[in-house]
Amino acid sequence: MSKALHILMVAAENDGLKRCKVGGIGDVIRDIPGALASRGCQVSVVTPSYGFLHTVNPSEKEGSIKFSFAGRAETADLYRVQPRSAAAAHAAHYVVDHPSFLKFNHQRELHDIYSDDPPGRPFASDAVKFACFNAAVAAAVQDGLFGNPDVLHLHDWHAAFLLILRKYAKKYAGLRKFRTVYTIHNLSLQGVRPLTGDPSSLENWYPDLDFGTKIPADLCDPRWPDCINPMAVGIRLADAVHTVSPSYAQEILEPSRPPQTFGGEGLEKDLKKAEGESRLHGILNGCEYPGQSVQKKTFTDLIHLLRTEQSHWAAKRSALTFADFIVFQRLGKLASARKKPEFIAVSVSRVVEQKMLLLKAAGGDGLSGLESILKTLGDRGLYILLGTGDRAYEEFFAEVSARSSNFIFLNNYSVQTAETLYASGDLFLMPSSFEPCGISQMLAMRDGQPCLVNRTGGLRDTVQPGIDGFGFESDSLSGQVDAMTAELKAALHLHKNDPGKWQAVCKAAAKARFLWDDTARQYIEKLYTRS
Repeated sequence: MSKALHILMVAAENDGLKRCKVGGIGDVIRDIPGALASRGCQVSVVTPSYGFLHTVNPSEKEGSIKFSFAGRAETADLYRVQPRSAAAAHAAHYVVDHPSFLKFNHQRELHDIYSDDPPGRPFASDAVKFACFNAAVAAAVQDGLFGNPDVLHLHDWHAAFLLILRKYAKKYAGLRKFRTVYTIHNLSLQGVRPLTGDPSSLENWYPDLDFGTKIPADLCDPRWPDCINPMAVGIRLADAVHTVSPSYAQEILEPSRPPQTFGGEGLEKDLKKAEGESRLHGILNGCEYPGQSVQKKTFTDLIHLLRTEQSHWAAKRSALTFADFIVFQRLGKLASARKKPEFIAVSVSRVVEQKMLLLKAAGGDGLSGLESILKTLGDRGLYILLGTGDRAYEEFFAEVSARSSNFIFLNNYSVQTAETLYASGDLFLMPSSFEPCGISQMLAMRDGQPCLVNRTGGLRDTVQPGIDGFGFESDSLSGQVDAMTAELKAALHLHKNDPGKWQAVCKAAAKARFLWDDTARQYIEKLYTRS
């Protein structure tokens, strides 16, 4: 490579910075720059400041950005931010600060990245926030504030607005010289908003776009033609489109048939067109492999850690919840019990429908997936689930936990608890209904814990049933629940009756490698290089 490629990544999250991560986007933006740098690339990353990132991270103001938004002249401040670890120092990290990016969550008493809008106005606040952010980034790129990038790499719908400005705003015609890459992290979140007639609409964000009186079809949602779909825009207008696993790239070419299967989420025609034009590429995310892994804890030490963590979480609440009470009671009994579980299954997950539907749905016997798992584990087993998310799912898990002595629902999250569960369980359960890539299965495998997964998306690409883990699949929802239970029974049988084979599966899981260097090589070859 005669000249180092300079990639500017535009995203909503960046776990290279303190308090700038909610989901998987943050992990990718944290890790891939180092792998690209090792292959000779220069990487810059920019996110909104959300009103606090430039204050909680060491930062230095680089300059001001003059831009227009919603028909008004605006000014934003650009900060270069010091990353929170040496591993993240391979990239130049920036945040853009503007009053419209500030969202304070009074319930949690901290600033948030994403907003929760009332029913009937999905994505309204976030769409305004990210449409404004993209306008500021477009102006900053045009003014050379990030140097002279070769590639604009845009992540999920939050960054797709840049493609609208690149194509339809005369003032940003200079952006057309840059190659654009659009990464889909989660196709189910698309940022759909009205084209006109609303404060959070295309007409209001960018009133001076150059397309005359008729809004072009490539900005419209295929199901609601009076709405803009940023996810669809990214797929249609980018030079290259990328999903975070090869299997997910194939699955999304077919229509979704929920709750059995999840595919293109209404955008399968656009995705098939991208594939036909050789613009769609599935590249598996990587995983970090530190030299020293977390040590597996004894059951006594595990319960002690969970009791300590639960006490810390409860101390921060204004009032104890029903789930708190159940956990304190259950952990206390386990700490004093003479008989320890012979088998521990664990999950670390966001408690949302994508991840947890199969635990709530009923199998052929009428029991929920969770109840079937607990029945299968019986007195000799224990299931520990760590996570937060949707209130209805949290209440369901708390209710089942109250009447099931072999289930602990930890309705919170900490890195220490998650890392301990990845290392200390016997089997990691990940029954996602769809999974663009997944990182939890990689982290559990890294610590030698085999995974039981629904064979979908990135789970299919990372777990080899019978070799380094266990997998199930079915064409119906109840069939998936039953197949999950049957595979758990098979895993328990193997664990009890063939310890040599079980250890071979655990060792194979620990040896599996999903390297960011492989991902970076494919980025350069398939996404960043002009065909």
